[in-house]
Amino acid sequence: MNTRKKILIVDDERINLDFFELMLSKLGFVVEEATDGVEALEKVKKFYPDLILLDNLMPRMSGWEVTKTLKDNPKYRDIPIIMFSALDDVKDKVAGFELGVDDYITKPFNFSEVLARIRATLRNRELFAQISVRESRLFLAEELNRDMKNNLVDFVKSVDELDSAIALISQSGDLEQAKEQVKVITEKTQTVRKHIAELDARIEKTTVEWENLKKNEIGLSFLENHIRKFLHTADEK
Repeated sequence: MNTRKKILIVDDERINLDFFELMLSKLGFVVEEATDGVEALEKVKKFYPDLILLDNLMPRMSGWEVTKTLKDNPKYRDIPIIMFSALDDVKDKVAGFELGVDDYITKPFNFSEVLARIRATLRNRELFAQISVRESRLFLAEELNRDMKNNLVDFVKSVDELDSAIALISQSGDLEQAKEQVKVITEKTQTVRKHIAELDARIEKTTVEWENLKKNEIGLSFLENHIRKFLHTADEK
């Protein structure tokens, strides 16, 4: 990993906490512990982990309750959660996925599998973040496009008014100086109109490209659901 990811381990069994703290720390992760759901929520606020390893069956608050609390909070809902459970019931796993759990591991677990799932979940979350940034950039670009279009309308209106002023100057007299000024202004307005036409064409081309990109773009929610279903299917096999 290029950066030290922070992992919060939540389990009421000390042997599991000690084991994961030792192994994950050796691999370069920054590890924090909690022994129940209530403590876990407090640690999330202070530690703000990149990922949570969460036991389901715990005193005071279950893993499901912790998950629901975090997913209902916009500040913490994007923190990925891998849930441990001694239960291997498909319905229980489905319930966890529907709450927002990213992956599920049934006890007793193999550390190599846990590590692989941790890395896969972190990679997926980074991918979601990249897609989210890309969608935000597209939205800003579309806003810019609309603003430029509106400005162009005002620009054209101003040039039309300038043309009208030129016509009035021409009709007011035949002074040589006035004619020279009219000639200069006319040349400038023609140049401006040319630039406006070129800019408008570029905006239209960009708009078409954006629309094509959006048609072929995989939405963030679709991709996240697809990956979760894939992990769920693989876990059942």
